[in-house]
Amino acid sequence: MNKTRLFKKSLLAVTITTATLASQQALAAGFQLNAQSATGIGRAFAGDAVIADNASVMARNPAAMALFDKTELSLGFESITSMIEVKDAKYTHMDGITFVPTPGPKYSTKDADYDDAGDTSIAPNIHLIVPVNDTFAWGINAYSNFGTKTEFSDDYVASEYAGLTDVKSMNIGLAGSLRINEQWSVGAGLDLIYGQGKLERNLSNELNVPGKPQLTGAKALDADASGFALGFNVGTVYELDENNRFGFSYRYSPTLAAKGDIYYGGQEQSDTLYMPLPDMAEFSGYHRIEDTKFAVHYSVQYIGWGVFDKLEADKAGELNTYEWQTGMHYALGGTYYLNQDWTLRAGYMYDTSAQDKVTSISVPDSDRQWFSAGFTYHLDSKSNIDFGFTYLMGKDVDVKESQYDDATGALVSSIEATTHADAILLGLQYSRSF
Repeated sequence: MNKTRLFKKSLLAVTITTATLASQQALAAGFQLNAQSATGIGRAFAGDAVIADNASVMARNPAAMALFDKTELSLGFESITSMIEVKDAKYTHMDGITFVPTPGPKYSTKDADYDDAGDTSIAPNIHLIVPVNDTFAWGINAYSNFGTKTEFSDDYVASEYAGLTDVKSMNIGLAGSLRINEQWSVGAGLDLIYGQGKLERNLSNELNVPGKPQLTGAKALDADASGFALGFNVGTVYELDENNRFGFSYRYSPTLAAKGDIYYGGQEQSDTLYMPLPDMAEFSGYHRIEDTKFAVHYSVQYIGWGVFDKLEADKAGELNTYEWQTGMHYALGGTYYLNQDWTLRAGYMYDTSAQDKVTSISVPDSDRQWFSAGFTYHLDSKSNIDFGFTYLMGKDVDVKESQYDDATGALVSSIEATTHADAILLGLQYSRSF
């Protein structure tokens, strides 16, 4: 056995899994945090593929640009604060040699609870829609579909399973819409996606591998990978009348090729990693109740996480296999048009987990609920300010991870724990018509 072989594939797989989650919007559940607009955050994104109350709708459905007759600009940011707890955690590690009843590895167990591994990320956005005439409109936008960070302290007892996970993404979109008649509109767009992931892992200071004292507390992994990919999206809108409409959109997600320098096993090398990303489909409806100030809206979203079955690299080959599953979002919301100055909104979403049997303390995931509220304040007839708030509540998930010696097959360390991840999303946005 040598240091290079120890943890090679398992640590690399953790690295690339997390980097994958930085790559683009279709990364639902596993790490998808919708952050295209403050209005969407304020209603749990219920109906967002068809409501079209500002230019950010083009990020959900390009066909909805046909609903505007003036140039529209929206710009803002969202803050995403994750609160991650690791509880009831037991870390088992190799701790020398025992000779009774037979010679072999000796193991010790330590408590490995951790109160808060989350952090706060900022996701800016800008959206512009330009109607050319009554039939055609085009738009361009830039936004971050994902931004999060988990960080455990350097002295965390099970450090090979934790450490730093910092991922970011940027999506630049160009789209056009075409109004076919009074009821039907269609649209299509291109997405240039950039994803970046930074990960650091150290072997535990408690680890005592016989004959390998240099492994104790050693740097196990330092990876910085990034890449571009090109995707597309299409959509349609059907307007039953001025108070009732439906929208459907589909987003194609390509395989992202991420290049980076990866240190593991005492050496650093460059490699190209290929990560399959899930496609996404969304159906939305909007209905304003006649002769009232109230509207109801909803969305159902499909995220094809089942495509995420394995990770491969040019030099390292197949790194690992996964058993991820299709994710779904179900969202319901309401809007109250209080007066010409104020619009109030609220929403609820149930978001199903992408992970199934393969779980992790560094990338916690679960089914989760969104509780959302927000408002719009109209500064004048052409401009407004939006604010949105969401409390995202996850479930407890049992996690078991293990590391084995690639040469002997002996267990080196393992952790059993329960993870819980909540988050708070805040959005602020300015929109204007020209």
